[in-house]
Amino acid sequence: MDLKLFNTLSGSKEIFQPLVPGQVSIYTCGPTVYSDAHIGNLRSYVFPDVLKKTLRRLGYRVNHVINITDVGHLASDADEGEDKMERAARDKGATAWELAALYTERFKEDIRRLHVDPPDNMPKATDHIPEQIALIQTLEQKNFVYRTQDGIYFDTARLPDYGKLARLDTQGLREGSRVARGEKMNKTDFALWKFSPPGVRRQMEWDSPWGRGFPGWHIECSAMAMKYLGDLFDIHTGGKDHIPVHHTNEIAQSEAAVGHPFVRYWLHGEFLVVDSTRDGGERMGKSEGNFLRLQEVIDRGFDPLSYRYLVLNSHYRKFLHFSWDSLKAAETALMGLRRLVREVPWPGNNLNDPTNSAFRDELLADLCDDLNTPKALATLWTTLKNPLISPSEKGGVAALAEELLCLGLNDFSGLDQVQSVPVGVETLARKRLAAREDGNWGESDRLRDEIARLGYQVRDIKGGYELEKSKL
Repeated sequence: MDLKLFNTLSGSKEIFQPLVPGQVSIYTCGPTVYSDAHIGNLRSYVFPDVLKKTLRRLGYRVNHVINITDVGHLASDADEGEDKMERAARDKGATAWELAALYTERFKEDIRRLHVDPPDNMPKATDHIPEQIALIQTLEQKNFVYRTQDGIYFDTARLPDYGKLARLDTQGLREGSRVARGEKMNKTDFALWKFSPPGVRRQMEWDSPWGRGFPGWHIECSAMAMKYLGDLFDIHTGGKDHIPVHHTNEIAQSEAAVGHPFVRYWLHGEFLVVDSTRDGGERMGKSEGNFLRLQEVIDRGFDPLSYRYLVLNSHYRKFLHFSWDSLKAAETALMGLRRLVREVPWPGNNLNDPTNSAFRDELLADLCDDLNTPKALATLWTTLKNPLISPSEKGGVAALAEELLCLGLNDFSGLDQVQSVPVGVETLARKRLAAREDGNWGESDRLRDEIARLGYQVRDIKGGYELEKSKL
């Protein structure tokens, strides 16, 4: 079965052809560990996870790398401002090394809770300073770099196809951008190595042939990708926000260094947006001040796999609209799937039983069409609810869906749990019902708000009420 992927580089769907038959190499841009990842960040690790599991089902051996950025990511994409690690360390009263260790472990726990398989390698930028220096030296030997007062920069004007991933109008960007000596020669040029400011001792700095300092953000990914995957590999994934700067610069410095293409297929996920009064909502982000951690989702009583279901119910190249109501709907749907799966036999080790291959092939075909997870979920629902399909066939499809989508479909532990309502909440609800029957609407509203503060929602039904633990 052919796997078709939308390649940002070509702007079209392409049939995937690996460089080495039977093997696939994937690099995914990892987190900058100066704080927790938010759920929008985490979406960028779910779709490569489905990709990896789909490739394995197709018979490929996958080598997957997710890096850890623990130095060099400045506050501005224009290579200006403080290093995010150093600034966070000062603000939080800890060392940059302590913060990096803390948030790296939290990231690992977040992806574990979302059933994202760990990568084969998770290299840290600070462990690969020699590789980054060596790559910069190669670029220097090939005359792609120049020195300014604050660092070593890549000269994008020397690369004819710079900006091809983002289809940048580089000529327009460069017009009038040449400035005084000692500063960037072109607006699109970017830092490979930054010097430590005079008289300032940074927590993270190293000696180099050009002076004491630290690597730029982009060089780390090229150096680590080449170390673990080679100077040409199959697939590079990341968020859409990486296209115009980070991935554009990765391509430039890598291809300038090796003299040939760097990556065959570039895959990018769209933003998660928060529903708001604005048309279409606004992007979730730390700078926007509207970010939400996975732990906060869990603290409100949600199964983290409900968020994974919400992510999979939207194509990775489309905006994901998040609200608490949409997450609650996703959890309701996931519980519904688990109830349907509970009614069919789980196939155990017989997933390749040919008796249900047609239905399994349909679900796999959905994912082979550019990871169409919403269609795969629809196929799963249709199969499980079809009375003409045998229970054993349904079980085979459910097991394949679990292998590829990883939603805990055979976890039935919470389906029959009945949560007892505290006596105090029940008493308030009865008082509210009496107030409503007396027409005392002000008192009814007051009691409803008090019940809500205790973590419950009251819903009026004919002749009484229902209480439900709130997740909002």
